Amino acid sequence: MTDHPPASTPPGFGPPPPQYAPQPPQPAAPGPEFLAVDKHNSVVVDVSGVAFEMYDITVDFPWAEIRSVHYKASPNGKALMVAVVHLDGRVYECVVTAKPRELLRGWFAQLAWVLGYYRPMG
Repeated sequence: MTDHPPASTPPGFGPPPPQYAPQPPQPAAPGPEFLAVDKHNSVVVDVSGVAFEMYDITVDFPWAEIRSVHYKASPNGKALMVAVVHLDGRVYECVVTAKPRELLRGWFAQLAWVLGYYRPMG
């Protein structure tokens, strides 16, 4: 064995200079969120758009692809019905049961506020 110093790293190898090092992704700007959940379904409205989960199948609708969002109580007054109208005219709907029923009033107030924040003109 010889006691030679280790060879220096050839130019162009090694970590990038700090100004070229990759930057960590920036988190989305915080904004209000709406979440309604029952045993099988959920509706989420946040900075990225609207998401429906129905029996473990998730469908995401980014704001740029949404023409409008509508919501109402089910005919029996026990569930929140949310519909997303896609830019191409297709309509997607998710129904979330409110237990207890009084939860529905709170969902309406919160959903109206969150949708107004992200879609002030509808």
